[in-house]
Amino acid sequence: MAGDEERLPNLRDAVAVPEARVREFREKGHTLLRGLASRAEVEAYRPAIVETALRQRWEKRPLEERDTYGRAFLQMLNLWVHDERVSAFVTAERFARVAAELMGVNGVRLYHDQALFKEPGGGATPWHQDHFYWPLDTEQTVTLWMPLVDIPEQVGSMTFASGSHRLGDLGDHAIGDESQSVFEELVRERGLARDTHGAMSAGDATFHAGWTLHSSGPNPTSSLREVMTVIYYPEGTRVCREITPGRRLDLKVWLRGCEPGGLAAGPLNPLLFERS
Repeated sequence: MAGDEERLPNLRDAVAVPEARVREFREKGHTLLRGLASRAEVEAYRPAIVETALRQRWEKRPLEERDTYGRAFLQMLNLWVHDERVSAFVTAERFARVAAELMGVNGVRLYHDQALFKEPGGGATPWHQDHFYWPLDTEQTVTLWMPLVDIPEQVGSMTFASGSHRLGDLGDHAIGDESQSVFEELVRERGLARDTHGAMSAGDATFHAGWTLHSSGPNPTSSLREVMTVIYYPEGTRVCREITPGRRLDLKVWLRGCEPGGLAAGPLNPLLFERS
């Protein structure tokens, strides 16, 4: 395993983030960076990510036996703790530096990673806000969403309700049929633009803020949509003092050892980048 890790491409080098992308992220709550990882880099890491993800898969029911959330994607979490090769990808300084630049902070910690594989025939992902689940006392969080394979137009990347991150917490709505109904109406009422970055190549990456409303369409193709995500938050962030029911599980699982009001810096939340 260690030998495999040593042969993997180095993902520590910095990439230039155009000011227009920083501006777009802060104004719209999302942006796209083409080629954040090269095709060769993705191809080097992909086997380990897919192997680890499928090994950690818990959902085995046929699509027709699942609810809306279950049909949306296969979700495999915190792969970095199960494989050193995946850890090298998830904790990559290149990606973490971009997250810090987009948020305008000096350092970022890892919240958790997740593989999101949308199966052939998989359903749409309902409108939702990620930060609903996160017991982090900050408005600044960001998720990297990177396909490991090319994503054609008919599958596409996510759809974002641009500017919705400025609205903050939009209510107690876990992802599902209810969130889809409530937020679909809200997007219409507020006149929020629905933006998508369309087809993406392996190694492209979107970044979106934790309060940004987003959704995605179904997968009508015969290919698995393989996506890896990494969630970041600023160094120095504290755990919320009041933990809502929707955030209790996350506090227990992802912020292990952290207490309400204390620093969000548990053993599963390493510092991934800090300006010297």
